[in-house]
Amino acid sequence: MMKRKLGLVAAATAALVVLAGCSATPPADEGGKDITLWVMGGDTPDALRDYLKTEYASATGGTLTIEQQDWSDALSKLTTALPDPENTPDVVEIGNTWSPTFTSVGAFSDITDLVPELGGDKLLPSFVEIGKVDGANYALPYYFGSRYMFYRKDVWAAAGLEVPTTLSEFSAAAAKLKTDTQSGFYIGGEDWRNGISWIFANGGDLAKKDGDTWKSTLSDPKTIAGLEQLQALYADASLAPVTEADSTPWVNINNNAATGAPEAATIIAPGWAHWSIGDLAPDPKDDTKTIATWNDNVFGTFVLPGVDGGAAPVFAGGSNIAISAASKNQSASRELMKIIFSADYQKMLGQNGLGPANLDYADSLGDDQFAKALVASAADSKLTPAAPGWAAVEGSGLLEEFFGKVNGGGDIKALAAEYDTKIDALING
Repeated sequence: MMKRKLGLVAAATAALVVLAGCSATPPADEGGKDITLWVMGGDTPDALRDYLKTEYASATGGTLTIEQQDWSDALSKLTTALPDPENTPDVVEIGNTWSPTFTSVGAFSDITDLVPELGGDKLLPSFVEIGKVDGANYALPYYFGSRYMFYRKDVWAAAGLEVPTTLSEFSAAAAKLKTDTQSGFYIGGEDWRNGISWIFANGGDLAKKDGDTWKSTLSDPKTIAGLEQLQALYADASLAPVTEADSTPWVNINNNAATGAPEAATIIAPGWAHWSIGDLAPDPKDDTKTIATWNDNVFGTFVLPGVDGGAAPVFAGGSNIAISAASKNQSASRELMKIIFSADYQKMLGQNGLGPANLDYADSLGDDQFAKALVASAADSKLTPAAPGWAAVEGSGLLEEFFGKVNGGGDIKALAAEYDTKIDALING
């Protein structure tokens, strides 16, 4: 997911509020055909939204209303709306890492019986697993966007550098590319969603389950090794503020592009970022906006290399999708799910640069460098822990604080011990 920091109180109480609202018997299906779908942010293009509305009307005779929610306050809105039969969206996109918090308290309908019709074992496994509770399916993958590297080929070539094959080679190259005005590798100090890939690459985790209890594992030696690598890389290669979390690094790799001295020689971002990287020009459909045209001679891609080569297991961005357990229109909502998981819609996702939930349609992404990098980076990608309190952990801002202090030069072992305790207080819901 690409999310923004939320208030601690709202996030920490999310699971409790949903639990209270969903503990009652779900309302009977009233058989209504007019339903509402919540999508998060602008990742679902207008063409896909129009397709869903048209196909839904054709299939059911009903009206599909699509409402876009901002990531910045989505968690609090979901917490309030999902338990309320009068105000809940019928079908909802949800950040993949938030799924455990809501599935574990009964916010979504059990759709296990529908899974074979929606794609079965062809659906992206890690996203399927994070939407399960006790073997039952409640939230399924909507789209994925694994992270990979975007780089200025001309800048790298001028420095005599080639695409690295190991993580240490990448660190050395990024450090060499840093100047007073250019980040060899641009990453914000608080950007944990990209930073955790260094933890994963070294075999570490953010948390593990011990019996029935989740425990933060920032102090694990493998996690520490990844954090040490990241801390050195940030100090040696990035000019991004230590207080910067989720950002728009494609702006930095674009800035000053014509001069050959961009603000960033290399960035890491989800695959869909390539639509924002390149030569900026007025949008022919809207002259108040600009669009980016990729230039293969200037920009290139590669997957983040692993410690010993191959691809590092990066964090997979993306979303899951589910039916609200409080919806009065369960049958109609299931019809919409069938349209979303249809071959045509899955291909449309891929054609728009979003990894389709059904991997049989991954070829719809194309065969260009973006598609190849997305598929390669997704192959061994990882998600955050499937802990019931993970949404509260994300919403608390603790990870931003921790990574900011680490990348600011703090004592990693001492910070890890401190934040293990703080995360343990939230992670089990």
